[in-house]
Amino acid sequence: MNAMLAMKQYQRVGVQAQVTEASPHRLIQMLMQGGLDRIYQAKGAIEFGRVADKGELIGKSIAILGGLREALDHEVGGELSANLDRLYEYMIRRLTDANRNNDAAALAEVAGLLQEVKTGWDGIA
Repeated sequence: MNAMLAMKQYQRVGVQAQVTEASPHRLIQMLMQGGLDRIYQAKGAIEFGRVADKGELIGKSIAILGGLREALDHEVGGELSANLDRLYEYMIRRLTDANRNNDAAALAEVAGLLQEVKTGWDGIA
């Protein structure tokens, strides 16, 4: 077995175990971190001219943001939930632009916004 393949399989099992045991709050943290990781990886893919990787990674980031939007509870969250929904929608549009235009600055913008939301979420006990 290829060492890289074995490492990926090991990581996949570790993530699956974390997800199974995680609280809803922790799951959102994991989604946000996963989104950030994919955005940073996509930025590297742009810098190294790996177009296919860039598209795949941005697609995963968009899917994660879509999942975060779906997790919003508009009945309980009120105005905060509505604001987050609009912010996530904006981030998805910027990621789409970044993919179309190979725009690393757009990726950095979205990463900064998502990091700010994550920092607030991390501060919730």
